[in-house]
Order: sequence, then C-alpha cells, then structure tokens
Amino acid sequence: MTQIRYSATTHVGLKRKVNEDSILALPDQRIWVVADGMGGHEGGDFASQSVVDSVAMIDPNLAPVELLQAQRESLNSAHELIQSESRSRGGITIGSTVVTFAIAGGHFAAFWAGDSRLYRLQRDSNIEMLTTDHSVVADFVIAGEMSWDEAESHPQSNAITRAIGVSEVLELDKIRGQTFPGDRFLLCSDGLTKYATFDILEKILANEHIETVAETLQQIALNGGGADNISIIVIDIL
Repeated sequence: MTQIRYSATTHVGLKRKVNEDSILALPDQRIWVVADGMGGHEGGDFASQSVVDSVAMIDPNLAPVELLQAQRESLNSAHELIQSESRSRGGITIGSTVVTFAIAGGHFAAFWAGDSRLYRLQRDSNIEMLTTDHSVVADFVIAGEMSWDEAESHPQSNAITRAIGVSEVLELDKIRGQTFPGDRFLLCSDGLTKYATFDILEKILANEHIETVAETLQQIALNGGGADNISIIVIDIL
C-alpha cells in the first residue's frame, strides 16, 4: 500500500469572527477534504461542516472502485441537507465550496466545486494546479486574459459560479491520475491563494518538511493580511 504523510491546519484569519472553513483528514481511509462555507450568520460554517460530516460517513471498508461513487454520493447528500437548511431559514443563500482528495491503488481521485483548489508538486518538477476554479475570473484566465495569480486581485475574485447547496442540481468536476513517490499534493481554500502565488507555493512546497509546511503556508496568508479563513492540507506520497 502507498505510504503517505500529511499535515493540516485551518485558521479563522485576522478579519473574520467565525471560521466558515472546515477540513477533514481520514488518513486510514485515504480521504481528505477542504470546504469553504458561505452564508454568514452561522450559515457558512453549517454548510462546510455538513460537507465534511457527510464525507466522514463513507464506509471505510469500501473497495477502491466504490470509493469514487461514495464521494459523489456524500457530496450530493450534503447538497440536499444544505438546501433544506436554507429553506428553513427563509431561502437565504447558504453554500460551500469543496475539494476532496482520495488515494487508492496508486491512483488519486478528486472532486471539486467552487474555488477551493488542488495542486501537485512532483519530484524535481514545477507546481501544477489540478483543479480549475468555478468562478467569474476563471473564465478570464481560461480565455488567456490574465493569470491565476492576477485573478486573485481582481474585484470579482470572490464571485464563484458553483457551490454545494446553492444550485438546484449539484455540478461537480472530477480529476483522476496516478500517484508517484515524491509527489506532494496541496488542498486549500482561497484564504491561502489570495496571498500565495504559484512561485511562493512552489518554493514552500519544495523546501518545507511535512511537519511544518501547512503552518508555514498559513503564516504567509496571515502575514499578507489574513482577510479570509485559511485552510490547508498537504499530503506526501512516499
């Protein structure tokens, strides 16, 4: 079985009163999740917590081929629960971004909705962003009008186009691939990527030990202003 190590952290930041992010680390089941809630008045933290709670209920004894479908079903369950909560609060918008990551049989699989991201740093290689934000500014990046780093400072950088609990039908994107010894994966909310460019992420991920890398990245976001909640999970493939 593939050997792994990981570190994880979540922080309210310096401007918010409530941490509306939630993270989940289930190393025995090889599943990790970052969810970034929105809605205010306890709506955002309810939404993100609903996401991680639902994924945490996945049967740990599932075969690898069943794990992917179980992830999708758990996210759909969270979607329905958040929508029900929204209706009970008079129809206010409550939702959460999500990025999940699971390892089985030398492969990884990830689902995402919104602008929480998954990156990979391969041994002796450059960092690559494996997800594509579901956001207004992502369309500008895809059209070649700006870089992902430039998009972070755009006035509409927070305008996401997909989230769990918001639309009538949940739309998820998925990516699958092989894992190799020396791979390092990063899951994070936009509270980090507002302050950490690709170059910064690559430098830290290439040089920091697993025990300290998540906290080092978190400190970069806090030093930059910490205007949002910050959630980070780093996973090493040994």
